[in-house]
Amino acid sequence: MLELFGEANTAALIGLIGGIALGLAARIGRFCTLGAIEDVLYGADDRRLRMWAIAIGVAILGTHLAISAGFLDPMETAYLTRTWSPLATVIGGLLFGYGMALCGNCGYGALARLGGGDLRSLLIVIVMGLSAYFVMSGPLAHLRVWLFPVEMDAGRPQGFTQLAGLFGVSPLVTGGLIGSAMIAFALTSRAMRQAPAHIFWGFVVGLAITSGWLGTYWIATTGFAVEPVETHSFAAPIGDTIYYAMTASGNALSFSVGSVVGVVLGAVAGSYSKGHFRWEACDDPRELRRQILGAAIMGTGAILAVGCSVGQGISAFSLLAFSAPITFLAIFIGAAFGLKQLITGFAPAE
Repeated sequence: MLELFGEANTAALIGLIGGIALGLAARIGRFCTLGAIEDVLYGADDRRLRMWAIAIGVAILGTHLAISAGFLDPMETAYLTRTWSPLATVIGGLLFGYGMALCGNCGYGALARLGGGDLRSLLIVIVMGLSAYFVMSGPLAHLRVWLFPVEMDAGRPQGFTQLAGLFGVSPLVTGGLIGSAMIAFALTSRAMRQAPAHIFWGFVVGLAITSGWLGTYWIATTGFAVEPVETHSFAAPIGDTIYYAMTASGNALSFSVGSVVGVVLGAVAGSYSKGHFRWEACDDPRELRRQILGAAIMGTGAILAVGCSVGQGISAFSLLAFSAPITFLAIFIGAAFGLKQLITGFAPAE
């Protein structure tokens, strides 16, 4: 395959296939970060949050099986090669969650809604991608590095699997126990056990995350060109896709571009299959202003936290990085704060 397509195109194809699965999960399976938080806080329904637990558990199991079999070196991934900054994680997660509430979507959700014909999401995607680049490598990059210095290869464990390894515990044991516990927890709910579609799409998402790690690591170790070991995330990759769209004649495809395009294509297919595709636009200037602001905040938060609700909430979780549960909790708190502001305006209860 590498000889036929080349490393970059093969990585993009792997990202495309996984992205299509994620797009279908969003449109058909209703897999959504903000939707899960809203259901818990305002609908007394935790099934979609338990879908996340299944996705995380499956991703942990698949990733640690790959590590144990030698099909993935976790130290080649961005989540474990830099020293974890708890302050950046918390601030970034809170910002991301709050921005997500203002927008009504995370980056992944916006791509999925764009695939359903929602033109408001196109604006969110563009602003989020640009703001992520603005902080990652643009005018605010030096300020970010000054405030949150990045230390590489510090030699200290950056994840629970590494920490357990210091005591002789194998990745298979660590990942097997934690991943199985996540899935078991999700299935303790009778309502969840009676929702096979939720379980199925949770498994699909977890497998899509694992496929990204396996595919890009295979390319990195088999091909001749230097390709990063990565899986699905939707902050900087959205900026990568915008950049590629403007410079394709002098640039190469990547896993990130394939992943972003795949989510949109999967969402289009999913929305048409359910009869949900329809063009929508923003007709309220206040809503438009809120979504632009929220997208800008989300992009900034995702770069500080080194990942979005998918990047940290599932991909980094699959490696059992220290940052993953803290980021997920911070995103939840930030989103809860933003939703409360939007729904009640913090007015005292009567």
